[in-house]
Amino acid sequence: MIKLILVGAWICVLTLGSVYFSMQMAAAPRVDEEAAARAAALDLVRGSQATIPVISDGAVKGYFLTRLSYTANRELAARQPVPLSEVITDELYTLLVGQRLIDVEKLDSFDVEAFRGRVKDGLNKRFGEAVIEDILIEQIDYIAKLEVGKEPPRRGTAIVRTRETPDAPANLTAN
Repeated sequence: MIKLILVGAWICVLTLGSVYFSMQMAAAPRVDEEAAARAAALDLVRGSQATIPVISDGAVKGYFLTRLSYTANRELAARQPVPLSEVITDELYTLLVGQRLIDVEKLDSFDVEAFRGRVKDGLNKRFGEAVIEDILIEQIDYIAKLEVGKEPPRRGTAIVRTRETPDAPANLTAN
């Protein structure tokens, strides 16, 4: 008789626990109003592909093929006197040619997060306010000058590739 009462109590506890758990899971998730408002104020700015030369010892050694997209504050971006795409392209040239942010000889040590941070900080500094929220890397490839125009398709080094693009060389591998 005691076993029967204990089994009944155990079943009641399990039933109550499962009902409580299901009610917790069925409850509507809490919406962070601030995060939702911040996300609604952002626009995705799709960048165009930029071909940036790698200059060393006074000669062009190769080219970086980059395509970056950005999330930008809609209101702040609308107030800028120069279109975002032109400023972004100029900043990429400044970082990759002027400051040599990517060292072609040491591609294994390339830090994607540091690159994103430098591009974002540089752009926001040029705009004078926090216009750019995030940098989305679609492609960063390097093609040596000696390989440009060769057949079969040129062989490059994919520094960063997040998705396949139809106009990119087919033999590049993602890092």
